[in-house]
Amino acid sequence: MNLPTLPDIEAAAQVVYREFQATPQYRWGLLSERLGTECWVKHENHTPVGAFKLRGGLTYFDQLKQRGELPGEVVSATRGNHGQSIGWAARAHGVACTIVVPHGNSLEKNAAMRALGVTLIEHGQDFQESREFAMRLALDRGAHMVPSYHLDLVRGVSTYWWEFFKAVPQLGVAYVPIGQGSGACAAIAAKLALGHRARIIGVVSAHATTYFDSLTAGRVVEAPVTTVLADGMACRVADPVALDILAAHLDHIVKVTDLEVAQAMRDLYTATHNVAEGAGAAAFAAAMQERSQLSGQVVGIALSGGNVDSGTVAKVLMNAA
Repeated sequence: MNLPTLPDIEAAAQVVYREFQATPQYRWGLLSERLGTECWVKHENHTPVGAFKLRGGLTYFDQLKQRGELPGEVVSATRGNHGQSIGWAARAHGVACTIVVPHGNSLEKNAAMRALGVTLIEHGQDFQESREFAMRLALDRGAHMVPSYHLDLVRGVSTYWWEFFKAVPQLGVAYVPIGQGSGACAAIAAKLALGHRARIIGVVSAHATTYFDSLTAGRVVEAPVTTVLADGMACRVADPVALDILAAHLDHIVKVTDLEVAQAMRDLYTATHNVAEGAGAAAFAAAMQERSQLSGQVVGIALSGGNVDSGTVAKVLMNAA
């Protein structure tokens, strides 16, 4: 059960900071008022690709370079943010990049990936089908397959939680969305590295429950994906390595519905005038679901990304989602 150590995370931060500086965290008054207790937001929507994933892509490629293993081409699968991360890092290292997305993926995320020089392929009805196709494609081409969960990705992602925990040492509880697990495992890594006391609470979509079901069963359990809003958490099969880490260190896990996520997107916009994608709003949705248990505690939430199609934002803000 390998996790990045404090020296690993500090070294990763230097890699990340070549591209952008630490993202801000703010205590928002209206969110605190709505939650009924002090609420801090870590703004990973402020990275150059609008989501936390970029940190992982940068350190993943840096580790390949340090080992002398930079490939000529990489292939990966995504619903959007991971693909932007890999596309950005591949471009920085002069590596060709092909990303596979499912049919019906976010048009604006697709456009953002293409703008980074990514060759985009649409294949499959969900992320898992795209991932399986990407693995076959990489094998056929002799390209390097970048997974959605890997220690070298967690190493970079840990830097945002390291920043958060250092900036707000009084945090008592932190909510983190779970897609394939790098964000939640990174929160655990940073907590352990710093000896922080915060409880880490995982958040999944109630319409994509593989991690909830797998943690309950003690083994990987495939679950159908029907979420419309939380595409960043739309995973059908949990990663077994991530699952072991989460099982050992998560305080508990919360399921949030698309309706709760939509309300959280509206709350975040009203209180902060930041746009949150579905997965980016999930942490606040979970905190609101548990608000009666949080009185007097300092709560931290990850606004993990803001990459949502403008039409979707308009519908959500008009309360039509």
